[in-house]
Parts: sequence; C-alpha cells; structure tokens
Amino acid sequence: LTVLNAGRRYLKAEDLSGKVFVTSGLGGMSGAQAKAAVIAGCVGVIAEVDEAALLKRHKQGWLMEISNNLDHCIARLREARKYKIALSLGYHGNVVDLWERLVYELDTTGELLVDLGSDQTSCHNPFSGGYYPVQLGFEEAKQLLSTNPGKFRTLVQESLKRHVAAINKLADKGMFFWDYGNAFLLEAQRAGADVEKKGANKTEFRYPSYVQHIMG
Repeated sequence: LTVLNAGRRYLKAEDLSGKVFVTSGLGGMSGAQAKAAVIAGCVGVIAEVDEAALLKRHKQGWLMEISNNLDHCIARLREARKYKIALSLGYHGNVVDLWERLVYELDTTGELLVDLGSDQTSCHNPFSGGYYPVQLGFEEAKQLLSTNPGKFRTLVQESLKRHVAAINKLADKGMFFWDYGNAFLLEAQRAGADVEKKGANKTEFRYPSYVQHIMG
C-alpha cells in the first residue's frame, strides 16, 4: 500500500510497471519491501549488508534475485525498467554505494534510473548495528562496533551524510523520496546532513513521512 500510494501521489501513476523503487533493509519489518515492489508491479532494488537476511528472503520467495555486483544490478534495473518487468533484486552491499552509483549514472548518461526511494535501515538504533557505514565491509564494521564504538559512531554519521547527499542529487532531478518512520531523517540531521526543509522550522524535513503524506 505504501509503494502504490507513493506512486499515486508523487508520480500520478496508478500503474507502476516500468517504475523503479530503491530502498534498503531486508531484515525484520523491512523484509517485505521486495515482495511489495513485485505486488505493485515495479522494479524494486533493495540493498542489504547482511547476506543471511538476503538469503532468507530469497529462500522465502520474497526476493527474486540476488547480486553483489553493482554493474549487474544497474544492467538488470535498466532491462526490467525498459521491458516493464516486475522485479525484486537484492543488492548484497551497502545502500550508500547503490545510491552513489545511481548518481554516477545520472551524471554520466543523463538518465534518472530511479522514480521512488526510501530507507528501512534500523536508524532508531544506528550506533548498535541498526545502520552499517559504507566505509567498511559488514564483518569489519561488526568488529569495529565491538572494539571501538566511538569510531563506529563517527563512521555512521559520515556515511549518513554521504547517503543523504546522493539522495538529494537524485531528488533534485525528480525522484520522490520518503521517510519510512525509521528515524533516518532524524539521525541524518543529527549527523549534519542536508535534510532540513528550506524556509521551514528546524523540525521539518525536506522529505515527507509515509505516515502523514502517503498512508494518511
């Protein structure tokens, strides 16, 4: 319902075939995102750093394909988008790398390859394993979290700034991004990322919340 309503509200589209939804998280509550994309008829690319979560969703049939190669992900995205194939593709890697690759594609080809975007990392708990920084691999980040939580926190906040910077570039070209109620925008703001709504008070964000703007 969230994906369908986001398409209706922001893309003015009842039919989401050929539209691309990019997000992250395939763990607990976020695990349904892949299935939602296919039910809605769009192309869903969902990043997940934990391979166990990816394999679980794939085994369940909620996730159609898995890849750890960004070149392959972009090629599959282009193909599914062109031929309007409903697809759920799990990218085994950090979502920041995925967003930054989409910015690179925009900069080099002029193509905006994503229509809808969100995030379901556990940003209500970003410094205890809910969000993994792009600068490190999954196992390396887990080790740092246990040995030097202060350094881990710093890397998470740097990663959040990169995360938002990439989203902002794509949103400026027409992608519609929303907050999934996971404190992503709040933690990004605390990290110093550019998420404040221009001309509004400091508690308002430049991107809407799905609760008020989409489900409401």
